[in-house]
Amino acid sequence: MSFPLLTATAVLPALGAVATAAVPAARRTAAKWLALLVSLATLALAVVVLVRFDPGGSRYQLTESHAWIAEFGVRYELGVDGIAVALIALTALLIPFIVLAGWHDADPLETGNTRWRPTQGFFALILAVEAMVIISFEATDVFLFYIFFEAMLIPMYFLIGGFGDRAHEHGEEAASTQRTYAAVKFLLYNLVGGLIMLAAVIGLYVVAGNFSLQQIAEARANGTLDMATNTERWLFLGFFFAFAVKAPLWPLHTWLPNAMQEATTPVAVLITAVVDKVGTFAMLRFCLQLFPEASKWATPVILVLAVISIIYGALLAVGQRDIKRLVAYASISHFGFIVLGIFAMTSQGQSGATLYMVNHGISTAALMLVAGFLISRRGSRLIADYGGVQKVAPILAGTFLIGGLATLSLPGLAPFVSEFLVLVGTFARYPVIGIIATFGIVLAALYTLVLYQRTMTGPVKAEVSAMPDLRARELVVVAPLIVLLIFLGVYPKPVTDIVNPSVQKTLSDVHKKDPQPEVEAAK
Repeated sequence: MSFPLLTATAVLPALGAVATAAVPAARRTAAKWLALLVSLATLALAVVVLVRFDPGGSRYQLTESHAWIAEFGVRYELGVDGIAVALIALTALLIPFIVLAGWHDADPLETGNTRWRPTQGFFALILAVEAMVIISFEATDVFLFYIFFEAMLIPMYFLIGGFGDRAHEHGEEAASTQRTYAAVKFLLYNLVGGLIMLAAVIGLYVVAGNFSLQQIAEARANGTLDMATNTERWLFLGFFFAFAVKAPLWPLHTWLPNAMQEATTPVAVLITAVVDKVGTFAMLRFCLQLFPEASKWATPVILVLAVISIIYGALLAVGQRDIKRLVAYASISHFGFIVLGIFAMTSQGQSGATLYMVNHGISTAALMLVAGFLISRRGSRLIADYGGVQKVAPILAGTFLIGGLATLSLPGLAPFVSEFLVLVGTFARYPVIGIIATFGIVLAALYTLVLYQRTMTGPVKAEVSAMPDLRARELVVVAPLIVLLIFLGVYPKPVTDIVNPSVQKTLSDVHKKDPQPEVEAAK
């Protein structure tokens, strides 16, 4: 029996979460180091998965399949395609930086033991989320995927509600109330989506007789499983609704700004750079493979929602006074681009969407983490409380600028390539939609450059005059992300080579081919 590599990649952080939580309360530093070492070991396993994956091989590789709940056709089935491999690598890469960035975020609020923040629990919950996200990318049994798709809400709820941002202008009591509100809102939105999906999962089992993604997709392809049109559409809507909440897509997005504002900066990165990617990934893996005809039927409406997300998110980002809420609305705009690329139904669009998931994770992590370092120094999230930071902390300002330029998809940085592919793929089939979406780029330049101008340039405000520059730990967190943004901006081929074969197979599931350019015949 071969080594269960995919299981090990998910089980290691789960066991690390248990071990971290069990560290004695007085040894919180040991808990931090344990969490960091486990996250690095998980990254090593993810690299092994990446190396062993053959882009030219079968669709799902490193597969594992075991009986689980045989009476109901539920199996423990894992397998990865190129899209899943890229996102597993992204997740495993970001978690060590999240752990390092949050090194002091769960320390006691005051000296002594009068008010204690459970440090061990904070890092254990981060590892638990990592484990659930990774197995969600690996699961090829629909029921198995659903369990972890929903289970990750529990540790995220406690991370948002129990470990809030200390930079709050209204005091600890008001901060606690707002954290609770944000955590409950996050949980309720996602639970409603999950419950609707559960009904669709049950309906899928009634129609197909099993939960195996591969078996159902093959049966759909060869004609042995013929769903009624209305049945397929209802099932598609049940799945898509849950994924649109998680993504998040307008108008199901309103939980995200609250959650990111009230969470600690590392948890905010965990939400938007890691957890939310499960929603857009699942659109590619489950919606398009299981319900190809319904996906094409719903495409016009979804494209409109995606464009609204792009423009709406960017417009609201322009008017934000809170740094973290600005990044949240910018992410809503970026997720609109990802959904647009998925449902443009072209190879360029879907390759760009997958690449965008990776690049958005890196760029948002870079920008948000540097913003968090800035906020922790000043003790305020309000843009108006800053000014002239580049004169007292030039390295912090420089990394903040690069993260911001990546967010607006500057050529030469990683998100540009993915956004360009999304727009090219959309123009090829839906030129009007592509033209409207392009305005999101202009708005992104506006909110990013205005944010930098108001916080980093101009006269030095008295409150930031003694602000220290990035420390060694913070440089270790940010520098690799900046290097990756530049490398993938200049040379995205390592990622596109992995994801492109899987994208082509996904397009074949929905019986779509790239539109051919219209060329006038030579006279």
